[in-house]
Amino acid sequence: MNANLRTWRPWLGLAVRLGLAVVWFWAGWSKVGDLAASGRSVNAYQVLPYDVAMVVGAALPFVELALGLLLLIGLATRLTAGVSAALLLVFIAGIASAWSRGLAIDCGCFGVGGELPAGETPSYLPEILRDIGFLALAGFLLIWPRTAVSADGALTGEPVEDDNE
Repeated sequence: MNANLRTWRPWLGLAVRLGLAVVWFWAGWSKVGDLAASGRSVNAYQVLPYDVAMVVGAALPFVELALGLLLLIGLATRLTAGVSAALLLVFIAGIASAWSRGLAIDCGCFGVGGELPAGETPSYLPEILRDIGFLALAGFLLIWPRTAVSADGALTGEPVEDDNE
């Protein structure tokens, strides 16, 4: 591997990790104040039974906040990136499903979502592209989870550089 890339990758990884942490904090914090509205946002996708959608909607902000915290401190980074990637794939599939079925909803990704008022047009493509970008960040951390300034590194005491690459 290029020595220059080897030097900068842990710091790039730190920026990626913190960037994805901000995304999860923002998403979770924007919904945690109104868990019922978060449940209604999930229900608007018309994929889950109402009661299940309400439970998922109430739990989702706490999952997002937990992912943000784990990424912020750099603990279990690869696992957290994997859960992030899986959740983002579910979000992308949900948005694509709503789009393909002709639903007119706000995704509720960063706040209260649900059915759009008559005449408003959903913005599915930008939402999917945004989530693909976040998925790329999670993918980076899946491949290179060892980043600078992380609890993972402090707990293992191992250098950040990967000697086997």
